[in-house]
Amino acid sequence: MSYLETTAKFYSDVAEDPMVGLCCVQNTPLQLPGLTVPTLMQEMNYGCGTTVHPSELSGEPNVLYVGVGGGIEALQFAYFSRRPQAVIAVDPVDSMREAAQRNLVIAAQENDWFDPSFVDIREGDAFNLPLPDNSVDVMAQNCLFNIFEPADLARALKEAYRVIKPGGRLVMSDPIATRPIPLHLQQDERLRALCLSGALTYNEYVQALIDTGFGQVEIRARRPYRLLGQETYKLERPLLLESLDSVAFKVPTPPDGACVFTGKTAIYAGTEDYLDDQAGHIMQPGLPLAVCDKTATNLASRFPEDIVLTPSTWFYDGGGCC
Repeated sequence: MSYLETTAKFYSDVAEDPMVGLCCVQNTPLQLPGLTVPTLMQEMNYGCGTTVHPSELSGEPNVLYVGVGGGIEALQFAYFSRRPQAVIAVDPVDSMREAAQRNLVIAAQENDWFDPSFVDIREGDAFNLPLPDNSVDVMAQNCLFNIFEPADLARALKEAYRVIKPGGRLVMSDPIATRPIPLHLQQDERLRALCLSGALTYNEYVQALIDTGFGQVEIRARRPYRLLGQETYKLERPLLLESLDSVAFKVPTPPDGACVFTGKTAIYAGTEDYLDDQAGHIMQPGLPLAVCDKTATNLASRFPEDIVLTPSTWFYDGGGCC
């Protein structure tokens, strides 16, 4: 049995017998006016963060959600796109699709604005998405891609890139590791299915997005997720996993490399009325300017006496310069 088959079997089991607290139980469902999330749907919340960011969802976008789970985020996406088939949810596990469909029927009974037709649940997987090229505004996945081994992750990201429209975005939430995960844990198929042993480091994760062709990456959140203890996991020292929420944009990569925003700002501390770096950035004294990490490095290198950089906040939702 391959690790993907082990994963499918595991999630088939938890679709039929929900495992409360499987993932990030400290995260409560996104609270939205007029939205009631059914209890069973909450119990089947197998994500590690969130992919539903209201600022990304104006204009009723077409959304593809990969790995439907109990349907909680499909419901939340439908809140912003209230029309038939506005959200397409794909899952390879029969019992999980069936459970999500049942949960959405319950959601319709508890939310007068919602109709189950708003979410089109289809058979499929991250490597073979049942959609044409350049067809969705937003694709999202929560705590799925971290399970994939590197070659399979590259395949999944390439397939995501294919179906997203130019200018569209890939919204993801996954565990990342604060240091490389030892091989003996990576090879444990059940731990991989549990989202505990397949995580990449932050740099590896972001580089995978850049290598796929996404020209801009924005970090929405980075927070502690799980601590793997020494004795239980046979480690030399405890290993912290973090949950990373990110948005990758299908835009051209600039000649000098992709733009990655992590919440850094640059502040001009010189004595002139303003600083013009001749690269598109005009800075007034004392006013923070949100910049990508690449621009932050360039400014600090060119103007070491005049630029103050603030560290990454790991929260960025637009409005900066690259």
